[in-house]
Amino acid sequence: MDIDEILRTQWLQLRERLQLKHLLGGTGASLSLRVPGAAAMWFGGAHEAAPRRVSLQQQDNAGGEEGAHAAVYRARPDVGAIGWGGGSFGIALADFGGTMPQLFDEQARHLGPMAPAASTHPPEALTRSLRSGGNVLLLQRRPLCLGTTATRLALNAELFEKCVKAHVLAVAAGGRVHALPWWVRWIANGRMRKDAARAEARFAQGLLPEESKGY
Repeated sequence: MDIDEILRTQWLQLRERLQLKHLLGGTGASLSLRVPGAAAMWFGGAHEAAPRRVSLQQQDNAGGEEGAHAAVYRARPDVGAIGWGGGSFGIALADFGGTMPQLFDEQARHLGPMAPAASTHPPEALTRSLRSGGNVLLLQRRPLCLGTTATRLALNAELFEKCVKAHVLAVAAGGRVHALPWWVRWIANGRMRKDAARAEARFAQGLLPEESKGY
Protein backbone atom coordinates (compact mmCIF):
# COMPACT_ATOMS: atom_id res chain seq x y z
CA MET A 1 0.00 0.00 0.00
CA ASP A 2 1.53 3.34 -1.03
CA ILE A 3 1.62 6.43 1.21
CA ASP A 4 -1.38 8.09 -0.44
CA GLU A 5 -3.57 5.04 0.08
CA ILE A 6 -2.39 4.80 3.70
CA LEU A 7 -3.26 8.46 4.33
CA ARG A 8 -6.63 8.18 2.63
CA THR A 9 -7.49 5.20 4.84
CA GLN A 10 -6.21 7.02 7.95
CA TRP A 11 -8.36 10.04 7.10
CA LEU A 12 -11.51 7.92 6.91
CA GLN A 13 -10.70 6.14 10.18
CA LEU A 14 -9.89 9.42 11.91
CA ARG A 15 -13.13 11.03 10.75
CA GLU A 16 -15.13 8.07 12.05
CA ARG A 17 -13.36 8.13 15.43
CA LEU A 18 -13.91 11.85 15.97
CA GLN A 19 -17.51 11.77 14.84
CA LEU A 20 -18.33 8.83 17.12
CA LYS A 21 -17.03 10.88 20.06
CA HIS A 22 -18.79 14.05 18.85
CA LEU A 23 -15.48 15.88 18.43
CA LEU A 24 -15.94 17.19 14.91
CA GLY A 25 -18.85 19.57 15.32
CA GLY A 26 -19.39 23.12 14.13
CA THR A 27 -20.17 24.59 10.74
CA GLY A 28 -17.65 23.60 8.09
CA ALA A 29 -15.78 21.01 10.19
CA SER A 30 -12.87 19.53 8.26
CA LEU A 31 -9.87 17.21 8.50
CA SER A 32 -6.56 16.90 6.69
CA LEU A 33 -3.34 14.87 6.71
CA ARG A 34 0.02 16.04 5.38
CA VAL A 35 1.71 14.02 2.62
CA PRO A 36 5.34 13.44 3.73
CA GLY A 37 7.98 14.80 1.38
CA ALA A 38 5.42 16.59 -0.79
CA ALA A 39 3.67 19.95 -0.75
CA ALA A 40 0.28 18.27 -0.53
CA MET A 41 -2.40 17.13 1.89
CA TRP A 42 -5.38 14.81 1.98
CA PHE A 43 -8.29 17.11 2.81
CA GLY A 44 -12.03 16.76 3.22
CA GLY A 45 -15.03 18.20 4.98
CA ALA A 46 -16.44 16.19 7.86
CA HIS A 47 -19.51 15.20 5.83
CA GLU A 48 -17.80 14.44 2.53
CA ALA A 49 -17.76 10.85 1.31
CA ALA A 50 -13.97 10.78 0.99
CA PRO A 51 -10.97 13.12 1.13
CA ARG A 52 -9.12 14.44 -1.89
CA ARG A 53 -5.43 15.10 -2.49
CA VAL A 54 -4.81 18.86 -2.61
CA SER A 55 -1.64 20.75 -3.53
CA LEU A 56 -0.48 23.16 -0.83
CA GLN A 57 1.09 25.39 -3.47
CA GLN A 58 -2.28 26.00 -5.09
CA GLN A 59 -3.56 27.24 -1.72
CA ASP A 60 -1.04 30.08 -1.27
CA ASN A 61 -3.66 32.81 -1.40
CA ALA A 62 -6.77 30.71 -0.95
CA GLY A 63 -9.33 31.30 1.75
CA GLY A 64 -11.87 28.99 3.29
CA GLU A 65 -11.26 25.62 4.89
CA GLU A 66 -8.59 24.37 2.49
CA GLY A 67 -6.66 27.63 2.66
CA ALA A 68 -6.60 27.55 6.47
CA HIS A 69 -5.30 23.98 6.57
CA ALA A 70 -2.62 24.79 4.01
CA ALA A 71 -1.55 27.88 5.98
CA VAL A 72 -1.02 25.72 9.08
CA TYR A 73 1.15 23.22 7.21
CA ARG A 74 3.28 26.01 5.77
CA ALA A 75 3.74 27.65 9.18
CA ARG A 76 4.26 24.44 11.18
CA PRO A 77 6.40 21.80 9.40
CA ASP A 78 5.98 19.48 12.40
CA VAL A 79 2.20 19.20 11.96
CA GLY A 80 0.94 16.14 10.13
CA ALA A 81 -2.77 16.22 10.92
CA ILE A 82 -5.37 18.96 11.44
CA GLY A 83 -8.93 18.84 12.71
CA TRP A 84 -10.99 22.03 12.53
CA GLY A 85 -14.15 21.61 14.56
CA GLY A 86 -14.64 20.27 18.07
CA GLY A 87 -16.86 19.04 20.84
CA SER A 88 -19.53 21.07 22.59
CA PHE A 89 -17.25 22.37 25.35
CA GLY A 90 -14.45 23.22 22.95
CA ILE A 91 -16.84 25.28 20.86
CA ALA A 92 -18.27 26.90 24.03
CA LEU A 93 -14.79 28.16 24.96
CA ALA A 94 -15.30 31.04 22.51
CA ASP A 95 -17.79 32.49 25.02
CA PHE A 96 -15.39 32.07 27.96
CA GLY A 97 -12.34 34.02 26.85
CA GLY A 98 -11.32 31.94 23.84
CA THR A 99 -8.28 30.41 25.52
CA MET A 100 -7.38 28.14 28.43
CA PRO A 101 -4.32 28.03 30.70
CA GLN A 102 -2.27 24.86 31.07
CA LEU A 103 -4.11 23.19 33.95
CA PHE A 104 -3.17 19.51 33.68
CA ASP A 105 0.10 17.61 33.21
CA GLU A 106 -1.06 15.70 30.12
CA GLN A 107 -2.45 18.90 28.61
CA ALA A 108 0.93 20.63 28.98
CA ARG A 109 2.73 17.58 27.58
CA HIS A 110 0.68 17.16 24.40
CA LEU A 111 -1.29 20.38 23.79
CA GLY A 112 1.12 22.96 25.17
CA PRO A 113 0.32 26.67 25.48
CA MET A 114 -2.95 27.72 23.92
CA ALA A 115 -2.56 30.81 21.77
CA PRO A 116 -5.19 33.58 21.64
CA ALA A 117 -8.12 33.02 19.30
CA ALA A 118 -7.26 33.77 15.68
CA SER A 119 -8.82 34.68 12.36
CA THR A 120 -7.74 33.67 8.86
CA HIS A 121 -8.22 37.25 7.72
CA PRO A 122 -5.49 38.39 7.44
CA PRO A 123 -3.56 35.08 7.25
CA GLU A 124 -0.79 36.60 9.37
CA ALA A 125 -3.10 36.46 12.40
CA LEU A 126 -3.23 32.67 12.20
CA THR A 127 0.53 32.44 11.61
CA ARG A 128 1.24 34.55 14.69
CA SER A 129 -0.94 32.33 16.85
CA LEU A 130 0.79 29.19 15.59
CA ARG A 131 4.19 30.50 16.72
CA SER A 132 3.32 29.57 20.30
CA GLY A 133 4.06 25.98 19.34
CA GLY A 134 0.85 24.76 20.95
CA ASN A 135 -1.41 22.17 19.38
CA VAL A 136 -4.80 23.79 19.82
CA LEU A 137 -6.36 27.23 19.36
CA LEU A 138 -9.69 28.71 18.40
CA LEU A 139 -9.89 29.75 14.77
CA GLN A 140 -13.06 31.66 13.85
CA ARG A 141 -14.55 30.50 17.19
CA ARG A 142 -13.98 26.80 16.45
CA PRO A 143 -11.24 24.54 17.87
CA LEU A 144 -8.32 23.96 15.52
CA CYS A 145 -6.51 20.90 16.82
CA LEU A 146 -3.11 19.75 15.54
CA GLY A 147 -1.10 16.55 15.75
CA THR A 148 2.05 15.04 14.32
CA THR A 149 0.05 12.00 13.13
CA ALA A 150 -3.58 11.02 12.69
CA THR A 151 -3.50 9.05 15.93
CA ARG A 152 -1.92 11.90 17.87
CA LEU A 153 -4.53 14.31 16.49
CA ALA A 154 -7.34 12.03 17.71
CA LEU A 155 -5.76 11.80 21.16
CA ASN A 156 -5.20 15.57 21.28
CA ALA A 157 -8.80 16.29 20.30
CA GLU A 158 -10.05 13.95 23.03
CA LEU A 159 -7.66 15.46 25.58
CA PHE A 160 -8.63 19.02 24.70
CA GLU A 161 -12.33 18.35 25.10
CA LYS A 162 -11.75 16.70 28.49
CA CYS A 163 -9.62 19.61 29.75
CA VAL A 164 -11.80 22.38 28.33
CA LYS A 165 -14.89 20.81 29.87
CA ALA A 166 -13.35 21.16 33.33
CA HIS A 167 -12.23 24.70 32.56
CA VAL A 168 -15.54 25.96 31.13
CA LEU A 169 -17.58 24.44 33.94
CA ALA A 170 -15.30 25.99 36.57
CA VAL A 171 -15.37 29.43 34.97
CA ALA A 172 -19.14 29.28 34.40
CA ALA A 173 -19.64 28.50 38.09
CA GLY A 174 -17.50 31.45 39.11
CA GLY A 175 -14.58 29.33 40.26
CA ARG A 176 -10.91 30.24 40.02
CA VAL A 177 -8.56 28.24 37.84
CA HIS A 178 -4.82 28.03 38.38
CA ALA A 179 -2.15 27.14 35.84
CA LEU A 180 0.40 24.45 36.58
CA PRO A 181 3.66 25.64 38.19
CA TRP A 182 6.02 27.13 35.62
CA TRP A 183 8.61 24.36 35.98
CA VAL A 184 6.04 21.64 35.29
CA ARG A 185 4.94 23.49 32.15
CA TRP A 186 8.56 24.03 31.11
CA ILE A 187 9.43 20.32 31.34
CA ALA A 188 6.22 19.12 29.68
CA ASN A 189 6.35 21.72 26.90
CA GLY A 190 9.98 20.80 26.28
CA ARG A 191 9.04 17.17 25.69
CA MET A 192 6.31 18.29 23.29
CA ARG A 193 8.83 20.41 21.37
CA LYS A 194 11.15 17.40 21.05
CA ASP A 195 8.27 15.41 19.55
CA ALA A 196 7.68 18.26 17.10
CA ALA A 197 11.35 18.39 16.09
CA ARG A 198 11.42 14.64 15.44
CA ALA A 199 8.20 14.86 13.40
CA GLU A 200 9.55 17.73 11.31
CA ALA A 201 12.70 15.75 10.52
CA ARG A 202 10.69 12.68 9.49
CA PHE A 203 8.44 14.70 7.18
CA ALA A 204 11.51 16.28 5.55
CA GLN A 205 12.77 12.75 4.85
CA GLY A 206 9.48 11.81 3.21
CA LEU A 207 8.44 9.59 6.12
CA LEU A 208 5.51 9.57 8.52
CA PRO A 209 6.50 10.45 12.10
CA GLU A 210 6.78 7.74 14.71
CA GLU A 211 4.06 7.73 17.34
CA SER A 212 4.97 9.33 20.66
CA LYS A 213 5.19 6.83 23.50
CA GLY A 214 4.47 7.39 27.18
CA TYR A 215 4.52 10.71 28.95
